[in-house]
Amino acid sequence: MPAPGGIAESPDGRKRGADAPGAAPEAVGLPEGYRPCESEAFMGPRQRAWFRLKLLAWRGEILAESREAIARLQEGGDPEADLSDRAAAESERLIALRTRDRARKLLARIDAALKRIDDGSYGYCEETGEPIGLKRLEARPIATLSLDAQERHERLEKIYRDD
Repeated sequence: MPAPGGIAESPDGRKRGADAPGAAPEAVGLPEGYRPCESEAFMGPRQRAWFRLKLLAWRGEILAESREAIARLQEGGDPEADLSDRAAAESERLIALRTRDRARKLLARIDAALKRIDDGSYGYCEETGEPIGLKRLEARPIATLSLDAQERHERLEKIYRDD
């Protein structure tokens, strides 16, 4: 039976419904052309659904690019006759592999952000618990730190790196 606010609990005790943290975008009913704004409740159902869609689209783009890169790497099996051509081809392969590794790490961060949407912690700073901010999340949807916390973290990193 649904609880007040349209949230029902499943047998495992997790909340379900349009107001639940992991509610599907279609359950929330995002209007065409919706964008999060400061005037609505921070990380309400619509904002969570919008960021979920944004992250899933980004994830899909990365996976498509990765499949294309794998196909290109598998095609490049012809040995080059010229030493400089072989060096150039090897350099291109190394860059492609490095790019794939970065994409793999980015996919892990996107998946972690999707899990945070599900558990209701998305959009809040891991250090302070304060809202990260819509503009920062739109620019960097995988952000886990507020702008102030990120700047502190980078200053500390620079101090320790310079020693």
